[in-house]
Amino acid sequence: MKLKKGTLKQILLITDGCSNKGEDPVAMASLAREKGITVNVIGVMENDAIDEKGMAEIEGIAMAGGGISQIVYAQKLSETVQMVTRKAMTQTLQGVVNRELRQILGSNTSLEELPPDQRGEVMEVVDELGETSDLEVLVLIDTSASMKFKLPTVKDALLDLSLSLNARSGSNSFSVHVFPGKRRDVEKLLDWTPHLDKLTGIFPKLAAGGVTPTGPAIQEAVASFSKNRSIRGLLSRDEEYLDESM
Repeated sequence: MKLKKGTLKQILLITDGCSNKGEDPVAMASLAREKGITVNVIGVMENDAIDEKGMAEIEGIAMAGGGISQIVYAQKLSETVQMVTRKAMTQTLQGVVNRELRQILGSNTSLEELPPDQRGEVMEVVDELGETSDLEVLVLIDTSASMKFKLPTVKDALLDLSLSLNARSGSNSFSVHVFPGKRRDVEKLLDWTPHLDKLTGIFPKLAAGGVTPTGPAIQEAVASFSKNRSIRGLLSRDEEYLDESM
């Protein structure tokens, strides 16, 4: 089986509670999935627990977005962010493999039904693509009042994520949005860049407070992927023009 190297697109939502303003976040996650964007959700606890409504929303967003949900204490956030991002990459690639298998071998065939030796070979392809595919991760950070003392841990987790993913051979592109923003429901903190370490100077300026517009935040994140691709298309056309004129 030969699969083309493509771009894996993920939204990584980090929150500690339930949305209380704007569009339904589960519906927005479903919209993201339709556009080929996986939505992963990490629910952050400290000494308290996330209530049943918040837990149901976290699980519902991840399920609708074809991603992974994980509830974690703040001190375990760093390793969880890395694990969820990597696991979601593998899950996405396995979904692609299963679609390919069904086209080749029939509608009822999946990776799990292959003989062990063939399954092992296919998983090697999945692992290789996980290392070589381009990756776009938009991080959505809940900055409502209850997240105030968890934000330093979030910053450290994202810096660790950057170090982990930069060891891949594929290219990485990150963007970071927070909700609520100072003037809007959603605020772009960091535009698309391969360098998450640029967050170091921005995070101390964050002020936690206000409502939790999770649905609008996911909707804005989906739109940001489209803008990123438009900008990249313009840049590539400019490069082609430059090549032709030299």
